[in-house]
Amino acid sequence: MIRIALVEDDAGYRRELKSLLERYGRESGEKFDIRTFSDGDEIAVGYKAEYDIILMDIQMRFMNGMDAAKEIREKDGEVIIIFVTNTAQYAISGYEVNALDYILKPVSYYAFSKTLERAIGSLRRREKRYIFITNQHGVKKVEESRILYIEVEGHSLVYHTLDGDFGATGTMKEVEEKVSQESFFRCNKCFLVNLENVDAVEGDDAVVGGERVALSRNKKKAFMEALSLYVMGRS
Repeated sequence: MIRIALVEDDAGYRRELKSLLERYGRESGEKFDIRTFSDGDEIAVGYKAEYDIILMDIQMRFMNGMDAAKEIREKDGEVIIIFVTNTAQYAISGYEVNALDYILKPVSYYAFSKTLERAIGSLRRREKRYIFITNQHGVKKVEESRILYIEVEGHSLVYHTLDGDFGATGTMKEVEEKVSQESFFRCNKCFLVNLENVDAVEGDDAVVGGERVALSRNKKKAFMEALSLYVMGRS
């Protein structure tokens, strides 16, 4: 769920922008939690960092969007700010508050959707996923993107990561159910590879973080297809 604040003092534009968000959600499959505000002071005063994206009009009656954005930035350096304005002249100052972009009124769906697509792409790149691994020493939290591959070793597992190797209890089937389906691929009975960290494929081996992991003959084609899809999805 993407949390969006919509700050616009014109009720007609507020309805229109909300309608555009809902249309984008229907067409893209994204889920939005939308909250609306009718002036900059409504969101900036007592602001809590609980939004992913803020769509902000610049010219408003009590507190303009630029001043509101400056107050918000003092408390939240991560939220994506997109200005909605009648003229590009005001939006040029957006760099002062690290705004992602601005949208000119009257708002076209095409321009709106492209800017929103950029914002959501930026959110996705920021996302960190974690899994918890259990061994005789307790529980360790590991960032998914730092895992190179996971190996079955006897009746245990070994997580090979950018931060070293960690032994763990459990089964490969349990791990496959926990990790991102689009990022990990079971390349043979003993290895689950993180596609994000594949450097190359050489012969019947995947090179992952400088280490060679064997690809089973009957899974090599599927592995190459999964890797290609992953790379295209990231570009």
